[in-house]
Formats: sequence, structure tokens, C-alpha cells
Amino acid sequence: MPQTYLKRILDARIYDLAIETPLESVPLISIRTGNNVLLKREDLQPVFSFKIRGAYNKLRLLSEEARKVGVIAASAGNHAQGLALAAKHMGVAATIVMPRTTPAIKVDAVRRRGAKVVLMGDAYDEAAAHAKKLVEEKGLTYIHPFDDPDVIAGQGTVGMEILRQHPGDIDVVFVPVGGGGLCAGVAAYIKHVRPETKVIAVEAEDSACLKLAMDKKRRAVLPSVGIFAEGVAVAQIGKETYRVIKECIDEVITVNTDEMCAAIKDIFEDTRSIAEPAGALSLAGLKKYVARTGCVDKTLIAIDSGANTNFDRLRYISERTEFGEKREAIFAVTLPEKPGAYKKFCKDLGKRNITEFNYRYADNQQAHIFVGLQITPDKNDREDIVNTLTKGGYDVVDMTDNEVAKLHVRYMVGGHATVPDEIVYRFEFPERPGALMEFLTKIAGRWNISMFHYRNHGAAFGRVLVGMQVPKGERKDLKDLLDELNYTYWDETQNEAYSFFLG
Repeated sequence: MPQTYLKRILDARIYDLAIETPLESVPLISIRTGNNVLLKREDLQPVFSFKIRGAYNKLRLLSEEARKVGVIAASAGNHAQGLALAAKHMGVAATIVMPRTTPAIKVDAVRRRGAKVVLMGDAYDEAAAHAKKLVEEKGLTYIHPFDDPDVIAGQGTVGMEILRQHPGDIDVVFVPVGGGGLCAGVAAYIKHVRPETKVIAVEAEDSACLKLAMDKKRRAVLPSVGIFAEGVAVAQIGKETYRVIKECIDEVITVNTDEMCAAIKDIFEDTRSIAEPAGALSLAGLKKYVARTGCVDKTLIAIDSGANTNFDRLRYISERTEFGEKREAIFAVTLPEKPGAYKKFCKDLGKRNITEFNYRYADNQQAHIFVGLQITPDKNDREDIVNTLTKGGYDVVDMTDNEVAKLHVRYMVGGHATVPDEIVYRFEFPERPGALMEFLTKIAGRWNISMFHYRNHGAAFGRVLVGMQVPKGERKDLKDLLDELNYTYWDETQNEAYSFFLG
């Protein structure tokens, strides 16, 4: 399998537009992980992403007739920028269909490079369907962002450069995966030239279409796709990419949003550059691999695949970084409602840094507090805190992994309320102008909204915690309505964070 791509990759004449990016040592990450970690800096490409390689290689190999007709692509942004620049370089008209959730920085960059932008849908797959419709209507040549041999070969030049730049032993190369073009190209090349080097694919756990295919031993479609890392927000792995990847990789690792945010910070501290979430994906996977295997003194390479991030998303990334680095934990603690209780609690905690302390009077017997504490990355530290507080006579619940607590409760004011028939749901919906009003229009009207918290700081999707008064006999009707909305949602009525602080 790998040898069929070797000649294509070696023949990819892309360097009059793309650059050979550096393979840099990252000393701080290396020290922290106990390994020799190197970063392949694809964020330094002219479009701040590796996508220029595949797009230009494909465009270069098109027939003259196909170029005259014009080209079209669907992309969450990086392929769009690569194709737009390549088309401008070659004098070819380009149309790009982008999801409406694409960060403005990417949309603006595509337009600046002369391509026509059409915004359609909330994720890649909807944009792709519209692009294919335009192909039929206008006869344009479709340039797939990943599932095309010439695109895969262009991306595979990343693997070729890595082996040339580091002739010594390489233990593992970590490659981010969305549709699989980069992973297929890199893995095919490395496994042909240095089969002893492991290639590990890394996916966002809420868009893990490759893992789904590997588990089922066939391509399948995810029922929903998380779009925090919009550059890899793909519901189904490509047909050709899967054919190559399943023969060439050693394993798949998935990482969550907090782990990606922590990896963004890691890259910044070593390089002073800000990776996009998809760009930091492979480093997050590398860190997870090291934590799981305990490996030391190995040469590990992660591909920083891109740096196209909206500036206003940085606040959200910064907030989640502490959880991703396991440097903050949050707890619900029950205190007696009496003078001196706070002082005793702080004394019992010892010399720990309190990062957050929230409380509102509930009754004259006891109080529930929401407390954040700085912790060490030691996996037993949270458990030690729980044990310490329990021995001190407190009821304590670790809420560090509770999304309602992290996303909503810590930012809400108020307290307990006696609301008949209240049920609580958490929603995520694609963020765009008017999205909140659209959500309210659909959800409100039949049932009284008893609690509402909406939060968004530059993330690709809005987050809502909503309480509604719904009699038991009408709850099936509500569920039917929620299913029709086609938003991701969770029933949080039994969530401990809600019951402690709001219910």
C-alpha cells in the first residue's frame, strides 16, 4: 500500500508556492514529558496551514481545460485558503463553500486571496453537499480537501521532509486527523521509508470519524460532530484516505477540548505562536501517549498543522487550559451555616491556592460552596483533596469533569429555587449571528423557561443551560421537539452541580 504513494509524493512539485517548514526542538515540552519532542511547523506556511501542499499539487496536475472552467471546494477554512492562494498563483477562478461557523479570520483570508466565498451549513458535510450541487449546476471542477490521491500526495510531502530533516531514529510521529489527507500521505511515506517508526493518528474525541471506522472495520458516519476544532470537524473519514490509513498507522488516540487547549498553551510557551485547536491536536495526543505509556528518552514528533484562530476564541481557550493541564480542580463542598465555618474550611484545606469561591445562602442549616483549587498534575492530588475534606467532616463532590459546573454554574449568580416540574437541559448549537434568537424562538412558547444561562466567547458553538417547567405528562412532547431541533443536548436534571447550587 505505501509504495503506491511514494512516487506521487516524490513527484509533488509544490515548492514554488509552499515552503519546506522547519522541524523544531521544543525544549520546555521535552523537559516536561521526559522525551525529545520536535514540532513540525506547518503553521509557518504562507496560508498558516499544511493545506497549501495538497491544494496546489492537485491544481498543478489538472488539465488545462479543467482549469479554464474554474474550481470549487468545500472547506472549514484551511483547504479554502490553500486553494485560493494556489488558484490566484495559477490564474484560475476559485469558488469556496465554507460552513457558516468558520472563524472570520479564515473567511476573510480566502476572500483576500481572490476566491468567491459561499457560506452554507454548520459543518463541513453540509458545505460539501452544496459545493457538489454547484458542480452539477455550473460544471466547475471539484477539488476535494482530503479524499483525492493528488491532494494526499501533496500532504505527504510533510512526511518526506520530516525524514529528511531528522535522519536519526524517530520513535513516533503524531498526525492530526480530520478527513485523513495529511495522515494518509504522511503515514504512507514514513511506513515505506522507515517502517520501524510508529505513526499515530490523533483525533478530537467529538469528531473521531477514523476511530469509528477502525472500530467498525468500515467507514461510518458520526451522528454529530463537535466543531471546537473546526479544522477536523468531519463526520466520515474519506474513502481513499481510510484505505491508506488503516494499513499504515499503528493506533488512533482521541483527545478532548481541554487537552487541546493545554497543548495550544504548550506550543505558545515554546514557540510564541498560537496554534488553532486542530493545529495542536497532535501534540495533545503526544502528551496523552506519554502519560499512558510512561515512555522516556524517545524521539517524538508532532505536526503543528495550522494557526488560523479567531482572536476572540483565546479567552475560552485560556479558561479551559487549566483543566487540560490538570492544574485546577473544582469541588462542591457542604459547610455548616454558622459563624467561623469559612475560616475553618480554609484552615482545613491547608496551604492550597484557592482560585475560585462561590456561595449563596440557602437555609439556616448548611451551605453549598463552589470552590476551585490549584492542584499539581499528580493524578492523586484531586483524590487527596477529597480525602482531606472528608476526614474534616465535610461532604465533598469532585466536579472537575462536570461540564455543567465548568461551563455554566461557576458563572451564574442566584441560588436554590423551588420551581414545580422543573427539568434542566444543556444545549450546544452552531454559533452565528442570530443563533441565540433562533434557539429561543424554537424552544420557547409552550413551556415556561425557569432558568437560562447562555455563554459564548469566540467558540464555534453557543452553550445554553435552560430550565423549563414541563409537567411529567408532556415530557415526551418536549423530547420530540428537541430531537426535531437537531441540536446536541443533554438532560442535566439529575446533574449534581444543578442540584447543589440551583435546584
